[in-house]
Amino acid sequence: MMNIASPLRREEREAIANFLGTKSEEVPFPPSAFCREKKPPLSTPSSGNWTGWSPTFSNTRFQPAEAARLTPSQISQLKLKWAFGFPGDITAFGAPTIQGDVLFTGSAGGTVHAMNARSGCLYWTFQANGPVRAAPLVVPGSRQYSILFGDQVGWFYSVDATNGQLIWKNRIDEHEATRLTGSAGVDEGIVFVPAASWEETRAVSPEYPCCTFRGSVTALRISDGSLLWKTYLVDPPRKTGTTKVGKINFGPSGAPVWSTPTVDNKRGLLYVTTGDNYSSPSTTTSDAVVALDLKTGRVVWSKQVTADDVFVVGCTISNPNCPKQVGPDFDFGTSATLVSVAGRDLLIVGQKSGMVYAFDPDQKGQILWQTRVGKGGIHGGVMWGLASDNTNVYAAVADEIRKQVYVGNVPVGNADFDANEGGGLTALRLADGSKVWFAPSHPCKPPRRGCTPAQPAALTSIPGAVFSGSMDGHIRAFSTEDGHLLWDFDTAHVFPAVNGIPTHGGSLDGAGPVIVNGMLYVNSGYPRFGGMPGNALLAFSVDGH
Repeated sequence: MMNIASPLRREEREAIANFLGTKSEEVPFPPSAFCREKKPPLSTPSSGNWTGWSPTFSNTRFQPAEAARLTPSQISQLKLKWAFGFPGDITAFGAPTIQGDVLFTGSAGGTVHAMNARSGCLYWTFQANGPVRAAPLVVPGSRQYSILFGDQVGWFYSVDATNGQLIWKNRIDEHEATRLTGSAGVDEGIVFVPAASWEETRAVSPEYPCCTFRGSVTALRISDGSLLWKTYLVDPPRKTGTTKVGKINFGPSGAPVWSTPTVDNKRGLLYVTTGDNYSSPSTTTSDAVVALDLKTGRVVWSKQVTADDVFVVGCTISNPNCPKQVGPDFDFGTSATLVSVAGRDLLIVGQKSGMVYAFDPDQKGQILWQTRVGKGGIHGGVMWGLASDNTNVYAAVADEIRKQVYVGNVPVGNADFDANEGGGLTALRLADGSKVWFAPSHPCKPPRRGCTPAQPAALTSIPGAVFSGSMDGHIRAFSTEDGHLLWDFDTAHVFPAVNGIPTHGGSLDGAGPVIVNGMLYVNSGYPRFGGMPGNALLAFSVDGH
């Protein structure tokens, strides 16, 4: 049911619930959930922030020591400081962002929350049209801070960060299946919005005319939301034939952008990574790293790593919408990580194939090295995000093994996973891609439905440590020196919440932890692909103080 409902707009879900006779009034947060002070302290002096997908737009997901204020020797002392529950949700996939002493995060219910990062009390909430999983961006304006974010039904918003009032909103693409999963990028008053879609899932129905969505990047002026440029990553689709059930096929399609664009001011480029095609003919811009001109959106170069990857859900059960030659579904779900090694810049990207690549941005994406870190698969390989310091890049893999039979790649309910297989964390040397160390995954204890050692969640690194979330509900810290375990916390429990909402953690997937000013924040609960549900945002600090 969740997989059927997740692509629906809020009003569609409400209409179905009302029809089924399960209408319930939304329960407001109790007065005790709100902060005493009314205005969020956005400009409070602090040692660091984490705004958007990564502390910087190079997308390394590395927080330096002065901003992290957390050392490897202190990590073992991390204790839960507070928990916040998302009411009515069974998924907690919103990526938090921190500005000053204020935390912003979205929710599966489409509510964006502004709260005190230290205590978890609420300043305000904003209701979007659809679920919000992308990390909001906080940007200063002439009169106020604003936050910029997209939702899962294709709308992009600018909201006053001080009071939650809408400034403007735009529909990013006219296609009804548009889905904004990746956080936006920002440069000189322009916000760059990546677009993916639900169409790969929509096409599981034999009645669906597959496929017409085109992945894109849209550049908007932050001041008023007006369009600067828009670049599609495949050509307009045309009729290519009919299926065996008489539905029209269209193509090309796909090449969605799931992740945050990477800004390269040095070269005046914006890098995006793309997913597979949904229908034939295949294109050279799927499963690729694409460099766009920052000012115009013109494609400067594109480097594909997996050709002819055409895939939609249901190809294992003879879906009429599947191509004659079904691809391996080796999307890029990770951002391109821009790093510098010995005076040379590299773009590091992980793929669902289980490969990590280093591309040369000065040679039109020439591959400098490639290293296998996992087996790869539909729900395998590197899923959501790498982390990198000045020496290594860290890659965790999913590689879950599902024991139950499921439809296409969309399970229903908690899956029966192999409790011992999947996951693993590898450190690679940036200079040449050689393996520095490998940390094996941890078996589920006790084995239970929805639990797997898979590690699909994005990683986060600070000097001396890298943090990885697992589908078994654990958040763990590993030494960057040799991979030994520094800290382990099981989030799959009931927690008393500061907002008075029944709160339970579950599987960790998607967004990784955020570390700022001695605190670590992570969302817990991700049942979409068979994992354990949950609705918790958890905040940790040393000794819980």
